[in-house]
Amino acid sequence: MDEGLVKAILDRAGNTPRFMIAIAGPPGAGKSTLVAELADAFQRRGEKAAVVPMDGFHYDDAVLKQRGLSHRKGAPETFDFAGFNVLLRRLRAREAEVAIPIFDRSMELSRAAAAIVGSDVRLVIVEGNYLLLDEDPWRELESLFDLSIYLDVPRSELEQRLLARWHQHGRDPEAARRWVETNDLPNACRVAMHRRKADMVI
Repeated sequence: MDEGLVKAILDRAGNTPRFMIAIAGPPGAGKSTLVAELADAFQRRGEKAAVVPMDGFHYDDAVLKQRGLSHRKGAPETFDFAGFNVLLRRLRAREAEVAIPIFDRSMELSRAAAAIVGSDVRLVIVEGNYLLLDEDPWRELESLFDLSIYLDVPRSELEQRLLARWHQHGRDPEAARRWVETNDLPNACRVAMHRRKADMVI
């Protein structure tokens, strides 16, 4: 873990009782790895931190099928933006307990109320592809974050990571490559080309 990054974030947070951090980037950029490392680093320093993944707001496969969006799973329109927006506003308001859904990739399902964020959690690390997307309605999220970090990874590296991810989840090589080329990489391009300026770029 880059201790300089940890210190920079804590310096920005100062003594505020609730500091909201956005970690954005394309699929395969390493967001989940970074947020886990950050949460661990904060906790080692005696800070209370929680991770809130946007992926918990994936529409279920049955909903995507009904809407003709199964082939676009992971695109902005395949998420419950309204629900995610409400959750972030509740976190921002430091409600006593906020239940958050967690996406289980092994089952391709979101588990409702899979974790709780209490009002005593000072650092809330929100992770997702579209946190900085400069499109409606995603622009509404801008005011909810105190600090935004964008992970900038070359397309070739993203492609290799995404292929490895789908192989690990049991897709055969041909199916994995087809999904990456027709879905994941177009989503990655949308993230990179239509994003607001981040406070930090890694």
